[in-house]
Amino acid sequence: MAAEEPDSLSALVAARIRADGGWWPFDRFMAAALYEPGLGYYARSDRQFGAFGGSDFITAPELSPLFGAALARQLAQALEAAQAVDVYEFGAGSGALAEQLLQQLPASTRYHVVELSAPLAARQRERLAAFAPRVQWLQAWPEAIHGAVVGNELLDAMPVQLLARGAEGWRERGVAVEAGAFVWAERATALRPPLESGFAPGAVTEVAPQALAFVRTLAERLQRGAAFFIDYGFPEHEYYHPQRSGGTLMCHQGQRADPDPLAAIGQKDITAHVDFSAIALAAQDAGLDVIGYTSQARFLVNCGLLELLQGADARRLAPAQKLLAEHEMGELFKAIGFARGLDGFDPIGFRTGDRSHTL
Repeated sequence: MAAEEPDSLSALVAARIRADGGWWPFDRFMAAALYEPGLGYYARSDRQFGAFGGSDFITAPELSPLFGAALARQLAQALEAAQAVDVYEFGAGSGALAEQLLQQLPASTRYHVVELSAPLAARQRERLAAFAPRVQWLQAWPEAIHGAVVGNELLDAMPVQLLARGAEGWRERGVAVEAGAFVWAERATALRPPLESGFAPGAVTEVAPQALAFVRTLAERLQRGAAFFIDYGFPEHEYYHPQRSGGTLMCHQGQRADPDPLAAIGQKDITAHVDFSAIALAAQDAGLDVIGYTSQARFLVNCGLLELLQGADARRLAPAQKLLAEHEMGELFKAIGFARGLDGFDPIGFRTGDRSHTL
């Protein structure tokens, strides 16, 4: 729980919860904590994440520029197959990945950043100033997409709903306010996880309708091209395994993880792992082709990361190895791809080690 602070995001959210009858579903609380203009974690003007001391977390492109160099090869292949020059990155964060991709992709490439956070967009413009003529910022979906789409650690930041298993079945876990503090509160619900069996009373898990809605919108807008998303998560049978009884919700602040999203809201990241089976099914049902699913390590190796590492000194080699190591990012992070209108497209990132059959 967290006590309210005057003139803070906590006070604002608490007042809204009271005005709405005293209870919010968790996805609404998470959305405010992350995206409330000027106050939410991703909407603040300070630099809370990136490759610098005191940051809360570091993403793969900030860890090593070879991440973007390898990914650029996959995007270039997709652009060629689609006969297109437009790349769309959703949620570009610090701009590190965009910088790396723009350095590697042909000079004719037009780069579109879809970014809802004004402070992050300003940070990205500063970082990408050298590429200014080639970059455009959007605050909403383009009407149609012809080209390549990319999102790195995007889906995990989309608000989730929480389900708690009680003695009599599933209930939705939300947030209430008691004695000036945020507390968990549960209500009856018709929501269910995709796999219900085996969960004991006390278990908690997540469902992610906003991530699925994002994929469906992508399917509506993608006319011809391919989309690639890299994030941490599992296929359905692993995500909803009864032994994962605490769910996957986690917070990040100061390079430390904690499981309490009700404390210090707006001051730390809140994430949940991705159910890649649900993402793939939503895409398929909406008319996209699922063109591959594999570990980040296998995807990057397929895209030539080992070749890029040849001759690298220790300063570049050590961080890049974290992208591949099973106990670091190599296995927990996955890559998934979708396409439309690219008959016969054989994406290099999934040519070996494709795990689509496990979804």
